[in-house]
Amino acid sequence: MELRQLEYFVAVAHERSFTLAARRLHVVQSAVSAAIAALERDLKVTLFERSAQRVVLTEAGTALLPEALAVMDAVQGARDVVDELGAGLRGSVRVGLLPGLGLIDLPAAAAEFRRRYPNVELQLRVNAEGSAGIMVALRNGDIDIGFLGVAQGSVPRELTTWELLKVPQVLAVPVGHRLARRRSVRVADLTDEEFVDFPPGFGTRTLIDQAFEAAGIQRQVVVEALGIENGVQFLAQGVGLGILPEYAVAGMDAIRVVPIVDETFEWSLYMATLRKRKPTAALRALLGLVGTHLQQPPGTSLGAEMHQQN
Repeated sequence: MELRQLEYFVAVAHERSFTLAARRLHVVQSAVSAAIAALERDLKVTLFERSAQRVVLTEAGTALLPEALAVMDAVQGARDVVDELGAGLRGSVRVGLLPGLGLIDLPAAAAEFRRRYPNVELQLRVNAEGSAGIMVALRNGDIDIGFLGVAQGSVPRELTTWELLKVPQVLAVPVGHRLARRRSVRVADLTDEEFVDFPPGFGTRTLIDQAFEAAGIQRQVVVEALGIENGVQFLAQGVGLGILPEYAVAGMDAIRVVPIVDETFEWSLYMATLRKRKPTAALRALLGLVGTHLQQPPGTSLGAEMHQQN
């Protein structure tokens, strides 16, 4: 097994195409195909299912991918040691973002990162499938680090996480709704209500759905919004109720906040990497910058900032 073969394997796994992998590696496609074939002969397995329409990892290929990524990270780590003594950090960092993430000043963080580390390629990608999509992208090696908005205790063991903020949720009610004048409600009071929420796969959607299922309530979601601001717009027009961060609706004349007395809805904002992958120097530098660009709205609290969750 050669390092070049693993590099080509990772490229094909990311691109889902031998042609695109060859273009990314600046080599001819035949070289990529030959390297993968040699690796498969060496391991005595088939790593990709090939067809005219697609290239898909087999079970063996899926098992090999995180190990191959770990090897590539170790090689990058060796390069980092040398680079830090010479021309500075190099490499790339691919970041998975949640839609409408407003708890971090990402433009400022990205600009500062580029000024400090001009030789590192920083890529920011929004994942429309929320935290679930971020986790899949981490497992597949499509990103190096991603933001997650999930309940504490629900992060898979295969990930290493850094908790940034704790974000409690409140019931947001349009001002003309029958519950707007209530001092408090119980989950059972919401049985027949219509809700504005995020699509399935978002951590907060999962948290709320599980709470209602535990109470024996089939919740009706009539709008699946992409981002908190978008959801608030629907609430302000009276389309439905929402369970959102308090800061998102604070001071709005069209919306009332009503406490839910028998259930606590709270999620945490994390940054996460695949546990098997050792963070490169460039990735560690990004982690340090994110902590300085947190925006802590009223009602939120700092998590174990930059604290590794085992």
